[in-house]
Amino acid sequence: MMMETWEGGRAVALEFPVSETSSFSRVPRRIRKRLLSECKTPTVEEIETKLRHADLRRQQFYESVSSKARSKPRSPSRSSSNEEDPGQRLEARLQAAEQKRLNILAKSQMRLAKLDELRQAAKTGVEMRFERERKKLGTKVESRVQQAEANRMLILKTYSQRRATQNERSSQSMLRRMARESKYKERVRAAIHQKRVAAEKKRLGLLEAEKKKACARILQVRRVANSISHQREVERRKMRDQLEDRLQRARRQRAEYLRQRGRTQKSIRVNCTRMHKQADLLSRKLARCWRQFLRQRKTTLDLAKAFDSLKINGKSVKSMPFEQLALLIESIATIQTVKALLDRIESRIKASRVGGASDLLSSLDNIDHLLKRVATPKRKTTPRPSMRSREAKTVATVRETAKYLAKSSRYPVRVVLCAYMILGHPEAVLSGHGEREIALSKSAEAFVQELELLVRIILEGPIKNSDKESGSALTERLTIRSQLTAFDKAWCSYLNCFVVWKVKDAQLLEEDLVRAACQLELSMIQKCKLTPEGDNTALTHDMKAIQRQVVEDQKLLREKVQHLSGDAGIERMECALSETRTKFFQAKERGSPIGSPLTSFLSPNIHGSPSSPNARTHNRSTPTQKPNRVVRSLFKEDGTTPSKSHGSSVASSSHSDAQLGSSIEKHMVTENALIVNEFLHGQRVFVDNFNAIDEDKNSINAKMREIMEKAFWDGIMESMRQDEPDFDRVIELVREVRDEICELAPQSWREEITDAIDLEILAQVLKSGNLDIHYLGRILEFALITLQKLSAPANDDEMKAANQRLLKELAEICEARENSENSPALAMIKGLRFVLEQIQVFFHLFSSRSNGFFMYHLFQRC
Repeated sequence: MMMETWEGGRAVALEFPVSETSSFSRVPRRIRKRLLSECKTPTVEEIETKLRHADLRRQQFYESVSSKARSKPRSPSRSSSNEEDPGQRLEARLQAAEQKRLNILAKSQMRLAKLDELRQAAKTGVEMRFERERKKLGTKVESRVQQAEANRMLILKTYSQRRATQNERSSQSMLRRMARESKYKERVRAAIHQKRVAAEKKRLGLLEAEKKKACARILQVRRVANSISHQREVERRKMRDQLEDRLQRARRQRAEYLRQRGRTQKSIRVNCTRMHKQADLLSRKLARCWRQFLRQRKTTLDLAKAFDSLKINGKSVKSMPFEQLALLIESIATIQTVKALLDRIESRIKASRVGGASDLLSSLDNIDHLLKRVATPKRKTTPRPSMRSREAKTVATVRETAKYLAKSSRYPVRVVLCAYMILGHPEAVLSGHGEREIALSKSAEAFVQELELLVRIILEGPIKNSDKESGSALTERLTIRSQLTAFDKAWCSYLNCFVVWKVKDAQLLEEDLVRAACQLELSMIQKCKLTPEGDNTALTHDMKAIQRQVVEDQKLLREKVQHLSGDAGIERMECALSETRTKFFQAKERGSPIGSPLTSFLSPNIHGSPSSPNARTHNRSTPTQKPNRVVRSLFKEDGTTPSKSHGSSVASSSHSDAQLGSSIEKHMVTENALIVNEFLHGQRVFVDNFNAIDEDKNSINAKMREIMEKAFWDGIMESMRQDEPDFDRVIELVREVRDEICELAPQSWREEITDAIDLEILAQVLKSGNLDIHYLGRILEFALITLQKLSAPANDDEMKAANQRLLKELAEICEARENSENSPALAMIKGLRFVLEQIQVFFHLFSSRSNGFFMYHLFQRC
């Protein structure tokens, strides 16, 4: 920076460099104080601002210095010299000024350098102090954080302990409250159950009374309706006769009037016009009726096609499984389709008879008596009526039967479907192979062939059939009309054989049911110690329970007998029960031994029957001999049907020689049935009349069977006690249990049974070494529950108790042998033995009656 000053008329030039600064040895107090007081780091803008202020102050300082410069007084000597040499003097001044400027500049640079050093030193000190304070504060913060974390952990621990204590107290209080509530619920359930039982008894009583009143009202209404309908029918007939008389008179008068008409041509033209109008009207009416017939009832061809689409024929039923065939026959669609076709065939036969086919159908047999045999009796749930109204009931039943026969079909659909069942599975439907069964099989096969041939003719039209029986090559043309005759003849033959077989089977079923009822009655009398007067005041609670159970079981048996034979079967059952009670009390009064009352009163000696072994063998070899009434046949053999609930514990052990009557025929049980009963119940049921050889042989067979059975199960137990148990035999036993249950259960249950009893999982569990007792227990429990479902409802309580006893015993075995590794397997084997014995009892109970009961229930469902 250049500055010019004027002094004494002369110019003085001073030059100060702007960029160069002088340094000082001391830092002003003001700057030092400001540097020490300010700790924050200055920014670039602040530094630049400070530098600008410093430059401005320096310029002001330089200006003040320049203005203060004065020229010194000149000496005379010098003035002369200066005047003499101004150039030198100016140069000297310039050099002095330059030297001074350089000195000032050097001092300023030194002063600024010192200031910068001080500033850097202050800045470094401030940064070091800031770093120390920051570290100190960080240490304090970290220590406080650690202390806070420790305090937080202590608080959490205290809170968790307090919460655990509260949870424990709440759980204990909850357990106590649940125990109180469970006890209260049990008491409430017991009270509700008692009230329900009482209400159910009261409801049943009221229902029975209402049913009696309703039946009486229905009978009264029917009688009134029958009388009114009879009166109306009589009046209708009278009116019809009067109208017919009037029409005949009108026709005669009209004919006389037409004859008296003068012109014949006119009358002919009128008649032709009338005939054309009537023909047109009749054609339209016929077309309308035909369309309505096609829409509502369908044609015979459509019905035959629908029947053919069912795939029920002689070949398919033989290859079809029994369960599948039974489900197909019991389906509603099958029954409706077959019934529609049979009704149409019957209508065609009636139409052919009316339409002039009397030469072909005049030989139709009257089978009303056979149709009456296969008619389904109505199930009655009300008690038996009193003796006063029995005659009125009989008259009403006769009238209803007559009306039913008038409305019933000539070809009942259930009997027709049974022909296919007999043809496809005769061994499952027919329990024997006697003459009746053989004749029924042959007639069923012939009937099915004629029916299929008739359906084929309807579908394909008339066919040619060669006469192979006569050996000639002549062929005849089979039409629907000719085939109807052959079909009806085959039907009559089959129906006759079917009725004979059904009556025999129903009699055998009725005998078994009545015998079971008498066994229950004798068991109740012996257990409850009843008197002839019926005094039951001294009965205990258990005796009353036995009496109630026997009454319920006998009620079920009465319903079965009612369904089988109607009121006549009920009368025979009541007579048998009364006679059984009478003979028991008579023998008791005479002092006869009554150790086994079932055999002594159900199997008396037959008057006039042969007593030699040959005669007995002959009687056993002719099982198809016609029996007497069911009441008498009840006492001809020992009952092999195990009684329900309490009756099973007092099965008979020997026959007595008491006399029942000369009209009772011989009917001994076969040896196989006796062996089966002895094997099931462990009691002797052989008659005392068997000779000593038969008794020894049967006892030896029973002993051998018992020894072999014991050896079999002992072998399995020993194989389980070895170091390396053989689980293959256990798996085979479980497979046998599953297969037997599947055979007993319906088709729809088999998938569930297979899933519950999985042999692969069982094999893995057994061979793993760690036996899962809970899994084995679930298998046993499922098998027992399934058998309980398959049993009769009357035996539910007994089976539940037996199952609970078994499960409790198995649990005790597992608890008593905790140290043994094979105790679960041994308990499993014991449970399997119990299940197999129950299955064996099922098979023996229902093998002789299941086929008859199945056919009987099939009739009712159809």
